[in-house]
Amino acid sequence: MMRTLVFALCFLWPVFVGGQSWRVGPIPQIRKAWDDAELETYELPLSYGKRAQYMKVSEYYAIPPRQIYRSYPVYRLDREPKDYLAWLKTREPQIAFDSAKLKTERDWIEAGSVVFDSPNIVLDLDEIPLRDPGLYTETRTPVTKDGIVPGISYVIRKRGTVEIGFDSCAMCHTRLMEGGGIIRGAQGNLPWHRVERYRYQKILKRDASVRKEVQSAYWSEYGAPWAPQPELRSIDADILMDRVGSIPPGVFIRHGTRPAYPAKIPDLIGVKERLYLDSTGLGQHRSIKDLMRYAITNQTTDRIASFDGFRPWDQSVWLKQTNGRYSDEQLYALALYIYSLKPPPNPNRFDSLAARGQKVFNAQGCATCHTPPLYTNNKLTPVQGFSVPEAHNKQFDIMPIVVGTDPSSALTTRRGTGYYKIPSLKGVWYRGPLEHNGSVATLEDWFDPGRLKGDYVPTGFKGLGLKTRAVKGHEFGLYLSSDDKRALVAFLRTL
Repeated sequence: MMRTLVFALCFLWPVFVGGQSWRVGPIPQIRKAWDDAELETYELPLSYGKRAQYMKVSEYYAIPPRQIYRSYPVYRLDREPKDYLAWLKTREPQIAFDSAKLKTERDWIEAGSVVFDSPNIVLDLDEIPLRDPGLYTETRTPVTKDGIVPGISYVIRKRGTVEIGFDSCAMCHTRLMEGGGIIRGAQGNLPWHRVERYRYQKILKRDASVRKEVQSAYWSEYGAPWAPQPELRSIDADILMDRVGSIPPGVFIRHGTRPAYPAKIPDLIGVKERLYLDSTGLGQHRSIKDLMRYAITNQTTDRIASFDGFRPWDQSVWLKQTNGRYSDEQLYALALYIYSLKPPPNPNRFDSLAARGQKVFNAQGCATCHTPPLYTNNKLTPVQGFSVPEAHNKQFDIMPIVVGTDPSSALTTRRGTGYYKIPSLKGVWYRGPLEHNGSVATLEDWFDPGRLKGDYVPTGFKGLGLKTRAVKGHEFGLYLSSDDKRALVAFLRTL
């Protein structure tokens, strides 16, 4: 019943192609993404000094690849076509991904879009109350101009049976703009944690035992036995779910993170130039295979890996949930699609105010970390409380500057490496909330020195059960004059 309550999780797959022009050939030319030797160096060690231990190649490829079926949009009830559900029940199952039909690069990219939209988990129709009008009013779930809820779908795998397709890439990486337009691949802003709380409360009315299931599932999804995690070890499930429901759109408790320290959903547009994956730089980004490998770990293998002896989920349980693994063909198409993502037209002009802001940006030394033209130097920066091992300086690109932001995500989670990667500022005009935990809603909030004080009310993620808290660190630009700040923000919004 509650098997997917905590699986509303999002994934990013940054990639690096170094300006190469890809000529896509038959899939036999594509090497397998899951490789025992490369896995030994692909991820950074975790903050306690060890890497996650994943299944071997032989085990991984023994898992059957999943079939991707055609999916259909979910509409808000008052916008749904007449007799839509009845019509869906007349549909025959259709295979949506067939690599044998892919001949050109454009074919592969379009097929990758299908993979991007495909669900990681398929649920019975009654497992998420999508046909309950209260879901949309109470959670304030926005829809497109056509009334569609992006990122989630109906799937037909058997004629007469309509199922819910859940946990796709698009579910977290689709941003709705004012007016109902969407940006595919951007930092998503759908209120999935409000939906999670709404669903929990509905189920609780029917079955009180759900409380124990939630606590067990949350520990599997987010627990790290080596770190203090009081919100997982001691808080009542009702209180926890109520607090989780307060997490704003654009911020998510990604599996392997923590409810108390969720992650800002990343923007996938332009990530082909990024050299590290995750806000903590967990995965290295050396080739297209690393992108494919990142999708594998996040959709299949890291929930059943060993973290110093701790295995989040039982392997048979998790694989039953996900109906197998991605095929290498699907992963390759997905990678090419992510490469192809482009930013939307920027409405912010580079005017005289922005030109002044660019001078402020340069004069303040911002380009040291946020180096043009990528507006990141693609390096890692250690967090407070983490001692950089000497070997890391030879293995990874580390900038020996501690900016003082909250280190908890980097030290007390299954994604914690002891570092944060230096983010790109490109596209910041359409993103938000900002900061690795999404603590502030806007650039103006980020440059407010009041955020350093304990009585500050964060405009993004406040913290579980908190009304005020300091948003510390990265004090660069906080003490500029108001005119310089306004100019700097104007410039940043042109990027």
